[in-house]
Amino acid sequence: MSAVVIWHNPRCSKSRETLALLRARGLEPEVLPYLETPPSAAEIGRVLDLLGMEPRALMRRKEPAYRAGGLDDPALPREALIAAMADTPVLIERPVVLSGGKAALGRPPEAVLSILS
Repeated sequence: MSAVVIWHNPRCSKSRETLALLRARGLEPEVLPYLETPPSAAEIGRVLDLLGMEPRALMRRKEPAYRAGGLDDPALPREALIAAMADTPVLIERPVVLSGGKAALGRPPEAVLSILS
């Protein structure tokens, strides 16, 4: 497995910019096209813990699926929000970069530099 992993959406400019930044630093990350191969709920939960975020902070709340799924209900538990991201990966904000037991959200792309050793 690569030392650096990126949850990547090639149609997203921030995701492309983050991948280019990693490569410009001489890194060739493992590129996970998360829309095609969604992470499991357990993996999303682990990444949220690494990021120190609650689920909604990693969710694309302007996606139609967010409102259509009733995910704006404040009573929904963490597990339900994580399950929604696993079932509908377009809800996951991107890109997420993992390296050395740490995670960073590439918004802005330079934010991932803090976790690279």
